[in-house]
Amino acid sequence: MLGRDRDDGLDIPGRIQARPVRKPGPVIAAVIVAVLVAMLVHGLVTNPNFDWPTVWKYLFNEHVLDGIKWTLLLTVYAMVLATVLAVVLAVMRKSVNPVLRWVSWFFIWFFRGTPVYTQLVFWGLFAVLVPKLAVGIPFGPEFLSFNTQDVLNATIATVLGLGLNEAAYLSEIVRAGIEAVDTGQTEAAQALGMPRSMIMRRVILPQAMRIIVPPTGNETIGMLKTTSLALAVPFTLELQFATNAIANRIYKTIPLLIVACIWYLLITSVLMVVQAQLEKHYGKGFNARPLAAKHGSAGEGGRGTGPDAKQEVDKVNQVMMAGLNA
Repeated sequence: MLGRDRDDGLDIPGRIQARPVRKPGPVIAAVIVAVLVAMLVHGLVTNPNFDWPTVWKYLFNEHVLDGIKWTLLLTVYAMVLATVLAVVLAVMRKSVNPVLRWVSWFFIWFFRGTPVYTQLVFWGLFAVLVPKLAVGIPFGPEFLSFNTQDVLNATIATVLGLGLNEAAYLSEIVRAGIEAVDTGQTEAAQALGMPRSMIMRRVILPQAMRIIVPPTGNETIGMLKTTSLALAVPFTLELQFATNAIANRIYKTIPLLIVACIWYLLITSVLMVVQAQLEKHYGKGFNARPLAAKHGSAGEGGRGTGPDAKQEVDKVNQVMMAGLNA
């Protein structure tokens, strides 16, 4: 048969030795891409306006490294706050209590409907709006009072601004992941007598993570870059402000922008690797793989590879997964 491997063990007289059709498209595309890349590299190397000596001089500057540290800290703190709030908001959206549902909806509506820059400016001016924070009986005497400026410093204001804004977006991602889990999982857990909190914690969320992790990874990378807006608070220790401060001092904007780009690309690359590993971890049991192979279903003639074997494996996989979901 045409397209059949010659090592299939069949002695067919007059077998047609078919040759694949030549496709020049990939070769042409590779040549075009190689030329464009060579032109780009040549322009980057020969253009004196990039000022590469200044880039290498300030790439590991102490102020730049300190800015990287604060950028990472803001990203981690804001994402932890956003993740916790997102899970709570998503559960509230699924609650049977209408008050909780409306509170969750209002939070998401407000923080998704206003720009993050505006929210950061607001948190920076919060001490002007509310000069004093007090603990006591509502409309009654105060037990403790604090100066808002002492409690809500620039770091906390930035984390709150970034975290609350991100929580509104992450909550919808978490809700989508929860709704993607088959309702039979919940019904089976209820039949075992598990309470709703345990069902959510031990059954629903672990399965929803397969869908939650990829967009959450994208949001984390977006948060890394959104920290550059912390100047609105104002917060003046993150990477973008550090490079801008050096550029304003030496009057060389482009080289310091390249320094910031290099560090953002490096950190983003690391986060992408971490995201890929998390997706691989939470995708166990869902990713397509030859389940039938471990049961010895290698096909006729002892062959376990090839298109026919793959089709058989896919059929067995579908039947087995249908049985597991039943």
